[in-house]
Amino acid sequence: MSSVEVLITRLDPDLPLPRYAKGGDAGADIVSRIDITLAPGERALVPTGIAIALPDGYVALVHPRSGLAIKHGVTMVNAPGTVDAGYRGELQCILINHDKSESVSFKRGDRIAQLVIQKVERAEFVEVRELPGSGRGSGGFGSTGRS
Repeated sequence: MSSVEVLITRLDPDLPLPRYAKGGDAGADIVSRIDITLAPGERALVPTGIAIALPDGYVALVHPRSGLAIKHGVTMVNAPGTVDAGYRGELQCILINHDKSESVSFKRGDRIAQLVIQKVERAEFVEVRELPGSGRGSGGFGSTGRS
């Protein structure tokens, strides 16, 4: 597996750097910088205590943690969150509690999301009068599902 150097600054020196839980993992766990409780249906912007500098041509995608989703109904409103190479501010996650009856609490240092670093291709948009045909055509939103 190849790697890319990502510069990182701890905005909170007591919190861990992102880390991969197991070899081969695509996402590195990132943690909450604060204690927070989300009531049912509530969303909040949760700081992580880190800022990064990506090389040009890369993006960091912030993904929800599947365990939080299945166990507590917690996910991210804008999943995945996009961190562009030029952004230098603190990484923050917009968490939402979809549970209908239970609040969920996070303590400072709890894992709340995963950071996935990917190479990005820049598109050159070429305007044409008509698009070439395809097997799918303009069918969308379930058009390849049940018949």
